[in-house]
Amino acid sequence: MYKTTGKEPLMRGKLWFIGGLAAGFVLGARAGRERYEELVRNARKVWDHPTVQEAAGVAQAQANRLYAEGKDRLAHTRVGEKLTGGMDDALAASTTSTGSSSGHRNNTTI
Repeated sequence: MYKTTGKEPLMRGKLWFIGGLAAGFVLGARAGRERYEELVRNARKVWDHPTVQEAAGVAQAQANRLYAEGKDRLAHTRVGEKLTGGMDDALAASTTSTGSSSGHRNNTTI
């Protein structure tokens, strides 16, 4: 017949293992996708609920208010002045001298 090396059963076991992995992956991916889509549908239902939307609006308004308050407080400190680098003063000076806030000079002659 043919000469065997003793590696055939090992190779056959590897092929069965790889085949099992492939089958498990395909079946798991199908089930996983369905579960994922179910989770997405449920999450959208919760997010679209009026109570959740109202709470999100309140939270957004409060976050905006706290941001504005913090920004104003920081602007009146030495750290705030260093962070802006006097940009507010420079912007105000350029607005009064050129008449615009863009910083470009108007070179038209009268």
